[in-house]
Amino acid sequence: MSAAFPSPASPPPRVAIIGGGPAGLFAAERLRAAGLEVDLYDAKGSVGRKFLIAGKGGLNLTHSDPFPVFASRYGARQEAVADWLRGFDADALRAWAAGLGVETFVGSSGRVFPNDLKAAPLLRGWVRRLRDQGVRFHMQHRWAGWNEEGALRFLHPAGEVILRVDAVLLALGGGSWPELGSDGGWVPLLAARGVDVAPLQPANCGFDIGWSEHLSGRFAGSPLKPVIAHWRDADGQWHAQQGECVVTATGIEGSLIYALSGTLRDAIARDGETTLYLDLVPGRDEPALRRALAKPRGARSLSEHLRREAGVSGVRAALLYEVMDRQAMQDPERLAHTLKRLPLRLLRARPIDEAISSAGGIRLEALDRDLMITALPGVFAAGEMLDWEAPTGGYLLTACFASGLRAAEGILSWLKEHESGSR
Repeated sequence: MSAAFPSPASPPPRVAIIGGGPAGLFAAERLRAAGLEVDLYDAKGSVGRKFLIAGKGGLNLTHSDPFPVFASRYGARQEAVADWLRGFDADALRAWAAGLGVETFVGSSGRVFPNDLKAAPLLRGWVRRLRDQGVRFHMQHRWAGWNEEGALRFLHPAGEVILRVDAVLLALGGGSWPELGSDGGWVPLLAARGVDVAPLQPANCGFDIGWSEHLSGRFAGSPLKPVIAHWRDADGQWHAQQGECVVTATGIEGSLIYALSGTLRDAIARDGETTLYLDLVPGRDEPALRRALAKPRGARSLSEHLRREAGVSGVRAALLYEVMDRQAMQDPERLAHTLKRLPLRLLRARPIDEAISSAGGIRLEALDRDLMITALPGVFAAGEMLDWEAPTGGYLLTACFASGLRAAEGILSWLKEHESGSR
């Protein structure tokens, strides 16, 4: 795509970007570099709020997985997202950050972080560069759809703002973290225009189990690391993955659970509930564990016997008591098997406003390859408001950047075609 869009004889096209997350900001950068007039609107007082929160404990910018593995993280939408990523992948994102003076490193898990682990310096430098390039920022402008003449409507503390532009990019996020701006308020606005929107659902979320008061009151916040999760997919095939999770007051959450959340959430929707099995002692062989637990314990309590012979105490022991009665716990075979396959009955996902991200949104089938909404010519969409999801690990953020670039390139192509067709 050529960089210089406008000709001296006519003013450059004007594009409105609605939403100041990574997808919207990155699209603004590309469009401004091509010479367009770019106005970015956001309902909050500043941009990138969710980006900053995501980086609070260390900004996980992307991942070092090889491309085929990276693309596989997007599940049912991997083919479409891989297409975006071919235009802007993890290496390109690291190079882009370096261009802002932010060098990155690969952590032990394969995740990629800025050297200082912080999100704020990167965002400040980015916004400063965008302003210097001529992107105009309009804060506290909540998008309210279109008026009867087809102009954009914004609600601002000073009153309603009406805007006519040549193209629009919607980058409003999903439905998680509503206090940061991703509240899903755009869903009815697009549905009213005939856009096919899949219901927003929690992703990268925890699940309710319904613990006893004893476990909830005493062990909420206790980590389980490492453990191995075992689950059965919709085709009845077993899968296993090692990781870490945390017992909460109502159930379980953490990186291992987030990685499986889409599968678990869909299983609950299909069957009403689902069971996840945890191996609490991944370093122990079940037959050897059974032999150790079968040793006479004499005057020792069962809890002390578990601690000495299986290395199980604290929250792990409490989980055993949660799923086994005392009679069953006297049986070394059943006890060893449960330690290796502790059943956790998941009742429901936690609410979407607690989730790290969301699933659902504008169905990709309602968009063309350039991410224009087919029912609304000249209106494009990018980022988390589209119907795809990804686990934590930098995959979500990378695809948001990639989709922002794809939509920006689509806008440039569409405006070129529209300009030539109007002559």
